[in-house]
Amino acid sequence: MPTVDVITMGCSKNLVDSERLMSLFSRHGYKVYHDPETLHGDIVVINTCGFIQDAKQESIDMILELCEMKDAGMLRRIFVMGCLSERYRKELAEEIPQVDKFYGKFDWQGLIADLPGTTIREGGETRHLTTPGHYAYLKISEGCDRHCAYCAIPIITGRHVSRPMEEILDEVRELVSRGVKEFQVIAQELTYYGIDLYGEQCLPALVEAMAKIEGVEWIRLHYAYPNRFPMDLLRVMRENDNVCKYLDIALQHVSDSVLTRMQRHTTKRETEALLRKIREEVPGITLRTTLMVGFCGETEEEFEELKSFVREQRFERMGAFAYSEEDGTYAALNYEDDVPEEVKQSRLDELMSIQEEISASTGASRVGSTVRTIIDRTEGDYYIGRTEFDSPEVDGEVLIKASDKTLETGQFYNVRITGSDEFDLYGEVK
Repeated sequence: MPTVDVITMGCSKNLVDSERLMSLFSRHGYKVYHDPETLHGDIVVINTCGFIQDAKQESIDMILELCEMKDAGMLRRIFVMGCLSERYRKELAEEIPQVDKFYGKFDWQGLIADLPGTTIREGGETRHLTTPGHYAYLKISEGCDRHCAYCAIPIITGRHVSRPMEEILDEVRELVSRGVKEFQVIAQELTYYGIDLYGEQCLPALVEAMAKIEGVEWIRLHYAYPNRFPMDLLRVMRENDNVCKYLDIALQHVSDSVLTRMQRHTTKRETEALLRKIREEVPGITLRTTLMVGFCGETEEEFEELKSFVREQRFERMGAFAYSEEDGTYAALNYEDDVPEEVKQSRLDELMSIQEEISASTGASRVGSTVRTIIDRTEGDYYIGRTEFDSPEVDGEVLIKASDKTLETGQFYNVRITGSDEFDLYGEVK
């Protein structure tokens, strides 16, 4: 049986594409492996990321490493797909001729047809899940219409394109039939969902329809945008127990002057009002956000304003990154990347240090409570689980001593929280 190794770089949206490609390979008689520790020697497909400079470099380094293996006779064929090759396909093909073919973000299905002796067949599973069988990522749209000054995503993926609602719901039903209980709903920009197809924001209607499907235990929402936020979503979250009281809403900054330069189309006052409304309408909600330091022209005063905002809001979950100039973006064409790299890193470290203290305090406040927890895996002497307030890969976990009771992966348990550290909780099954 021919084998193919699929290596995914970047975000969960890329992961969904890899899972669909792996399903195509499986239906055509290939043995597929995802991110294996040891390659299997026939075909390797690299699904690349092109979001920021560090991610681009990581993808290029992986391609070059595999090309060295091919030159040494350890691999037969290399294919590259995804965001990096969508944007730089011609340049990559000229610079790295060892790659058999480059595909972009949307034409990777042609990879199967390009292999000798294969034809595209219909039917079978739409995705070869790489996640634990009880949860999956659910991509509801591609592209973005926002055009933030720093972001290359619209250049790479184009305009916002929603998937039809029934198609998404059919995928949820199919995944539930395979044992999936938890859905991480993802898109570059969730809150625009439906505008292109139905003329209005339909995320609340989609989530409510998903919540009614038998077997859907948890729905978690990632990558919302603060401007034109669909307020009816808060009602849906409040009224449906299987919609996690969790929202990932990327704010990037809070200083009005920085937000204007970023072309975020919102203000500090509007942001603070939205956050108050979310917490009022959905009591106990966990908010995750992402912030940027070192954007073009960011002054010490603007950074201090951001620090004060983080201290005041006390986000339960927060990530941050330093600005990276991206080719072709509004910022790259119109602003000077004038914040020194060492200042960017210092600000990033300082902001994350503040958040670490907040996270530790948030975790400590949960000690003594009992929370519904799903078990993801075992690791050493512990079962590793998550609450509805924790998304896989990016948030904290609940560690339960394996000697206490025999627990089953993918099952829910009521766990009493007995301790905490900066990011994780410790507990015991009641």
